[in-house]
Amino acid sequence: MSLPFLEGLSAFLSSPSAVIVAIIGSVAGILVGAVPGLSGTTAVALLLPFSFYLDPLIALILMYTISKSSDFGGSIPGILFNTPGTPSAAATMIEGHALARKGYPVKALRAATAASATGDFFSECLLIFGAAYLAVYAVKIGPPELVTIYIMAFVVISSIIGTSMLKGIISTLFGITLALVGFDPISGNLRMTFDQLPLMDGLPLVPALIGIFVVGEVFHRFDVKDFGATSHKDESTRKEGVSKPDDGFGLWDYIRVLPTIIRSMFIGASVGMFPGIGASVASFLSFGEARRQAKPDDEWGKGEVKGVAASEAANNATSGANLIPLLTLGIPGSTQAALLAGAMLIHGITVGPQVFTEDSLLIYALFSAGLFCIVTYFIVGFWFSPMIGRIILAVPARITYSLILMISVSSAYVLHSSLFDVWIMVVFGIIGYLFRRYDYNIPAFMIALLLGGGMERAVRQTMLLDNDGLWIIVQRPISLTILILTAIMVVMRVRKALITPPVIEDE
Repeated sequence: MSLPFLEGLSAFLSSPSAVIVAIIGSVAGILVGAVPGLSGTTAVALLLPFSFYLDPLIALILMYTISKSSDFGGSIPGILFNTPGTPSAAATMIEGHALARKGYPVKALRAATAASATGDFFSECLLIFGAAYLAVYAVKIGPPELVTIYIMAFVVISSIIGTSMLKGIISTLFGITLALVGFDPISGNLRMTFDQLPLMDGLPLVPALIGIFVVGEVFHRFDVKDFGATSHKDESTRKEGVSKPDDGFGLWDYIRVLPTIIRSMFIGASVGMFPGIGASVASFLSFGEARRQAKPDDEWGKGEVKGVAASEAANNATSGANLIPLLTLGIPGSTQAALLAGAMLIHGITVGPQVFTEDSLLIYALFSAGLFCIVTYFIVGFWFSPMIGRIILAVPARITYSLILMISVSSAYVLHSSLFDVWIMVVFGIIGYLFRRYDYNIPAFMIALLLGGGMERAVRQTMLLDNDGLWIIVQRPISLTILILTAIMVVMRVRKALITPPVIEDE
């Protein structure tokens, strides 16, 4: 698969606009990730309607580089201000902020940058050289196998991930229900349109995504009055991050934490390939494993650089890996992958294994932009992270979030010049706010909304294959195996919920 990649790399490097957009996306992603609440998911959701007017490659590069570099950007406020910019940076904050308070903020930031870039590079190579091989087998999967894969994805996202299995299942079922709005693909009858013509083709995807991810987050922040690092400007916060003379991170420091990085990037990539699990789980898993492997001279709890390296390597190692299920099975591995899938659909790009044959040059040019993004955010992060932290601290948060709300309205309106889309955005913004307030599973809801129509088509096709209907699923070895694995995961999750009491750690 090296030849398609080299062709894609050549296409990317020979396009000045693509390179410039990759640089802009990489820097913008760091800045967005560094503002608590404004993750890469938020930025990509806002960009979706504008991507309609861009060249497909340019649009995808911009979104992909923002989502990649924002994963690293979230570590900056976590280390400097004890407020993670993204949920996946929460583990980084534990040891990173302790290091900053001891007078080693640059060491913590540079360790996070080096670990992020290493884990991300490994994950991107896995995507480049592994996804196409898996896609060869994925193309051979029939409707019965696809039905069970959808079931497995929904089960993993709804019941395995999250604090409440019941809330996860409710979130998934709600998403599937809304995915059925519009024409029935077989009978042609209208379903749940309430006589609204714009709903005949289904719920407008872009306003829904902006509402759930952006507006819902803004509503939630204003409700709980939590604006992160930008709202804490007391004297103690300003004093944090003052460096000692020996504050730095060199080659020998990197070699010392390299075993931790390697172990963590394998954990992160493995977790990233499972739909819906996400970077936060990978980050805490790797952090816990690194702490379990602690040596006597480590300083866990007082500012251990291995803790920063472990969580950041795993966090960013999910970045490329979570595109593998999207490009091989058509199932997003994360919310950011789901948004990227939405952008592909807008531009008429097939989401699934066919992309490697129908749009091979574009997809490998996108992968090349991902590698370029890693180099860019490494350079920017390694030398300019403290300055970025000071900029973020200086921006009034209420102005920032108010501006985002205004941009959201414009983004929802601009695609079809329709106030109906704005109202859809507001409705989904309220849904997103309620999901956050009552701890429902937003990734499960949105991925179910995106995949519900595909699952329905697979079910209908399966029923047409055999007179026994869906019974054909248990008659085919691959689909039966997937069902058994799904059942095992459900049993394990229920067993854990029944016999494991909640543990409250006193750190």
